[in-house]
Amino acid sequence: MTLKSDVRLARTYGPLVARTLTANIAELAHFKIAPKVVPRGVQVTDFDPFDPATAADPYPGYRQLLKGGPVHYSPRRGIFMLSRHADVRAAARADDVMSSAEGVTMGRIELPVLLTSDRPAHTRMRKQVQPAFTRGALESWRPVVDHLARDLVTKLVTSERADVVETLAAPMPMRMIAHIMGVPADHERSFRHWSNNTVHVANVDITRRGLMQLVPTLSGFRHLHAYFTDQLGAGGMLGADTVLGRLVANVEDGHVSHEELFFFAVLLLLAGNETTTNLLSTLFLTLAEQPDQLALLQNRPELIPSAIEEQLRYRSPIQSFFRTARADYRVGDETIPAGSRVLLIWGAANRDPREYDDPDTFRADRNPTGHLAFGSGIHLCLGAQLARMEAQAVLRELVENVKRIEVTGTPTWSTNPNLRGLTRLNVRMTRRLG
Repeated sequence: MTLKSDVRLARTYGPLVARTLTANIAELAHFKIAPKVVPRGVQVTDFDPFDPATAADPYPGYRQLLKGGPVHYSPRRGIFMLSRHADVRAAARADDVMSSAEGVTMGRIELPVLLTSDRPAHTRMRKQVQPAFTRGALESWRPVVDHLARDLVTKLVTSERADVVETLAAPMPMRMIAHIMGVPADHERSFRHWSNNTVHVANVDITRRGLMQLVPTLSGFRHLHAYFTDQLGAGGMLGADTVLGRLVANVEDGHVSHEELFFFAVLLLLAGNETTTNLLSTLFLTLAEQPDQLALLQNRPELIPSAIEEQLRYRSPIQSFFRTARADYRVGDETIPAGSRVLLIWGAANRDPREYDDPDTFRADRNPTGHLAFGSGIHLCLGAQLARMEAQAVLRELVENVKRIEVTGTPTWSTNPNLRGLTRLNVRMTRRLG
């Protein structure tokens, strides 16, 4: 990094950071002074997705929400919540009213990425990046995915005890992202460190603790921005077989700025790092808790794709995202006022008994193709197929090589209310013979 790059970064993004912090502090102060009046018919709830205990196990709270009315309001947080499958899906698709432009996590934040953009900017960006994720591109990455799955599962199987998160679930998606971006192998360690800090940029928490956590996030963003500036300036990361190279090659006017490429990389990190880690780590826990389902897959390996869809439904890697109501939004007989922050709870919707029979049970043969784990509407996850490919590759290795998975010790969960996953899962695996 150089002083020149730091000055450029501060000039470009300093006002955005200052504006974001100021807006969130002002909103928090206004909420404390003048709490919202709850509209008639909306149920008040003490369910708090930001409570660490709730974030670690939100499902009892979800069941209570699903038993109640269609719209809930949290006086403590000043947010409205939707939990029913039909309502969450409809709100996700109503992007003309339910805006993502002020951020999809609790703190309002503007980022020039697909995740936090509305039409028409979203349409332009989606069209720009879609060629990078064609079926041909995905198939070209399959050998690397299969190799990583085989290598990392082998490490777990041959270890007497190992942490699934550290050994497989965290490194696999990060290595894939580094690979498809063309990050050289000797840069991967630094790239992974900066990336892991940067992904929290979308999770602004305007509290003293939250602002302290923002320091490593901004440091990671600074280092990653400098790295991309240097690499792209030297013509690196733009090969014909890289995701950024494909993006540039398919732009109509042949021009994409380095800043646009950088934020596309940030989008990949936001969408494909922690979410896939969560999917992979919780898959091991599910199979350890339900060995009959692992046995079913060993007898019927053709159910592997169905089992991954069921895992996405059963333990959704993304539990919830926010929207901002541009106008009054009707849900049945209730109205969410314009300007409100609305939490769409994917994790609850995927356990809605109106949509799924016996929703709190994992069934590998269910194949719940209507689940909302990857969202719905224009913000349907761009990297969904890559995540599926990685999870299916890992599950194939487990089905072929592992007889039993045993959890040793107590699993630990993240306390992020939006992205739910394990931070530690120690396991002992019995090899399958014959």
